[in-house]
Amino acid sequence: MSGYKVLIVEDEQPMRELIASFLIEEQFEVSEAANGVEALQLFKRDQPDVMVVDIMMPFMDGFELLEEIRKHSDIPFIFLSARGEELDKVKGLRLGADDYMVKPFHSGELIARIETVIRRAGLRQPSQVISSGKLSLDLEYIEAKSDGRLVPLTKKEFDMLALLMKHEGHTVTRSRIMELIWGPDYPGSERTVDTHMKTLRMKLPEESDRIKTVRGVGYRLEASL
Repeated sequence: MSGYKVLIVEDEQPMRELIASFLIEEQFEVSEAANGVEALQLFKRDQPDVMVVDIMMPFMDGFELLEEIRKHSDIPFIFLSARGEELDKVKGLRLGADDYMVKPFHSGELIARIETVIRRAGLRQPSQVISSGKLSLDLEYIEAKSDGRLVPLTKKEFDMLALLMKHEGHTVTRSRIMELIWGPDYPGSERTVDTHMKTLRMKLPEESDRIKTVRGVGYRLEASL
């Protein structure tokens, strides 16, 4: 199911990042919103394939968001909420949700349900190439290009660049990079990330200025103009 875009809408950042980490491990592309208003903006900008949405959020709750989305799109829509009452489930499904999951949840079940709504919707397999500015990555053949030039990257460098591109415009923490690229049990320090990022910048002179260091936090790929 790699390459499909999932928009996660969840106001609690730790939960949002946890869901994102599960999906990224399964090769989904992920964008994140903290409330319904932000989600509508990302929905128009990113054109996701699936939405995974909490209900209790500020500014616009999940039910209100679904009503707005259904005015324009039949995108597969999954509620993931702590509200497990039957009335909430019935309301969500009647408003047009494709599925309803209750927290706490198992990551495997969430992935399976996302895959199910994708198949049910008959979505075509997306391109395995992602692009941003002069950068282009072929996720199937592990091939990187910058301004049309083939760039010889190690697997770790490729995975780091792919992670930043999938979160373009958003800061990715060092700890999250370590967990997703090296694995949660890697014994090394976060300085490993800095070393690899330095090498990555050297290999991408045309776009190195877009890879920003967020001091004390991590890295961000600036959005292309």
